[in-house]
Amino acid sequence: MSITPHVNTPADAADGGPAPDVSRRRLLQAAGAAGLAAIAAPLFPLGTARAAERSLKILQWSHFVPSYDKWFDQFAKDWGEKNSVKVSVDHISIADLVTTTSSEVSANSGHDLIELGSEAAAFTPSVLDMADINQEIAKSCGPEFYASKRVSYNPVVKTWYSFCHGWTIDCGDYRQSLWAKAGKPYGPDTWADVLAAGTEIMQKQGIPVGIGMSQEIDSNMVARAVMWAWDTYIQDEWDDVVLDQGVFKRRAVEAVKYMTELFHKAMTPEIFSWNAASNNQALIAGKASYIVNSISAYRSAQDTKPDIAKDVFFTGPLAGPNGTRWANVHVLYNYIIPKFAKAREDTAKQFIKYLAENYDQAMYNSKLYNSPSFFDTAVPKGNRGYAAIAGATRLLDLNNAWFADDPFRLQGEAHGKLKPLLGATSWTTNLGHPGYSNPAAGEVFNTFVLPNMMAKAARGSLTPEAAVEDAARQIRHIYEGWRKRGLIGGKA
Repeated sequence: MSITPHVNTPADAADGGPAPDVSRRRLLQAAGAAGLAAIAAPLFPLGTARAAERSLKILQWSHFVPSYDKWFDQFAKDWGEKNSVKVSVDHISIADLVTTTSSEVSANSGHDLIELGSEAAAFTPSVLDMADINQEIAKSCGPEFYASKRVSYNPVVKTWYSFCHGWTIDCGDYRQSLWAKAGKPYGPDTWADVLAAGTEIMQKQGIPVGIGMSQEIDSNMVARAVMWAWDTYIQDEWDDVVLDQGVFKRRAVEAVKYMTELFHKAMTPEIFSWNAASNNQALIAGKASYIVNSISAYRSAQDTKPDIAKDVFFTGPLAGPNGTRWANVHVLYNYIIPKFAKAREDTAKQFIKYLAENYDQAMYNSKLYNSPSFFDTAVPKGNRGYAAIAGATRLLDLNNAWFADDPFRLQGEAHGKLKPLLGATSWTTNLGHPGYSNPAAGEVFNTFVLPNMMAKAARGSLTPEAAVEDAARQIRHIYEGWRKRGLIGGKA
């Protein structure tokens, strides 16, 4: 199945109004799409930038596919040289982004453009409005993938707090040889499969399932995938906490019981102290039969353990008891501009525009780790640094062609291994599902409430029922704090 971008629904169509400062750009923004269409000049003209704007400092996380950082740094430098802008790029661990951004906001000084994930929502009061660049890119590149909008727009305060240029597919990675011996050559399709076959693989082949229950990003995401598969959530679409309410609580308890049983039958205690790289390392070392991650572990194995890489295959999200299956966006590329960088706002937005319009190179140089937020973006003409795809005029065309026939496939490796990921836009959703991402959902994520909930039950320190109630108390406290600040909806 090929990717079909999700077109925004009427409920998604609201956008932020003009900010209090009535600059020329804000006035043009307020004119709406019709007004934008009549403007010949770009919204962010570098030619009118003041001297103070002739530099751009970018901060973003060290990419899990190193070739991307090498490409991006040169890409940014080349753009800067063409536009007489001194560009510097700093990379740090993804785990350090929130604390570093918080420190810079507190100091009122630092980088002009910062790449965050879903945590960007928490910085809404401290960032510049991004409505204009979101509108301009939608105008030139087509509709945005709905999950990307839900992590960059706050419908409560009607503010675009960030620009999400891309996202990463969260899939299942499994060792085919191990699963074939357990009678599942195509890997698991349901969480029940993971428990049954994963237990058999552990008992007969000595290889555990590699799903973390620790304070790191992958444990966070798989905890949500399991909860959603059991048809339960932290919040509803109106930002009300539902984890401890009625049927949602019962389902949450069942999900926690499942993870407890899976740990005791098919996993080892190491998963309680894993970091973000641990499941990758376990898969590559031949010590995990199945993990939930992006394709980065596979790409690393291609470079270091080709025999393991050839044995790694992929699944989409697994189905729960009622057939529900969702994947959390693995990571996001969410640019914010802090208010202290106001003098370089136009420069930052012009760079964002350039990146969005050349995202075919971001896709390719990340070895398909980066998926675009705007699939209808036209593929630029000329030499793009990769073999041309006949008939490919949009990023969607490139995406479908590359996932059908991986340009980075090793010699002798099976064809079509990435095909199960072609439908990712239909089963990928955002932090905060079934609602928008918001500062409260982001704080729950950053404080690891859900993987801690799973771990407490699995280790026996709390019963599944008590673990869910404990998590719900923490979540309600977080939501009340943000609700008092007026940044989320719902009821007290």
